[in-house]
Amino acid sequence: MLAASVRAEDLHPSLWRASQLARGRARVLETGYPALAAELPGGGWPLGALVDLLVQQAGIGEMRLLQPALSALSERPIALLQPPQVPNGLGFGYIGLPLDRLLHVKAPKTGDALWAAEQILRAGSCGALIFWASHAQSSSLRRLHLAAQSSDTLFVMVRPLTVAQEASPALLRLALRPSSSGLVVDVVKRRGPSCTEPLSIPLQPTPVLLSRHARLSRRPFAETAARSVPAEVAA
Repeated sequence: MLAASVRAEDLHPSLWRASQLARGRARVLETGYPALAAELPGGGWPLGALVDLLVQQAGIGEMRLLQPALSALSERPIALLQPPQVPNGLGFGYIGLPLDRLLHVKAPKTGDALWAAEQILRAGSCGALIFWASHAQSSSLRRLHLAAQSSDTLFVMVRPLTVAQEASPALLRLALRPSSSGLVVDVVKRRGPSCTEPLSIPLQPTPVLLSRHARLSRRPFAETAARSVPAEVAA
């Protein structure tokens, strides 16, 4: 009876029951979205670990989703590694991320990008590293996850939705889909029970959607979003 009454987290902070979200002493950064925070262990983005954002197409709102957390990093630089488009100063300024805080890192080959990511993580000087990668081997992901553990950097990899079924060392994996008000988020992996219900996360519109020159369409937003390039990453 006594053993049954002991909580797993009382034995060690890294333990938790499968029916509950992990708590422990992991460092987290607030998301800025209560509905999302309620479904994440510790209530925020884990620091010093790999986070997977899985998207059908880059630029559907991943930077706006991360914006509250990135803004909370004070003056520490934010590294953008292999973004799909040249960062747009007006777009990033609109969501509160001035260009003087951003480091645009370009690499001619995948191997160079992976090397750059590891060096940024081991240096620990950047508050966040956002890495857009179309392909990465499991061994490379494990190496980057290990490098991230040596720092308090927010490390996010934006990868294709097609890799959702593949194994990953990431502590947190979220699948993102566009919606009329922002994003629909599915929790693919977390330290805790499965999350069966998708989350609706409203996002601040991009300047393109607010422009009087924006085209109006009656087709579903998810269909048209796949054909347009959001201002946050557009050239």
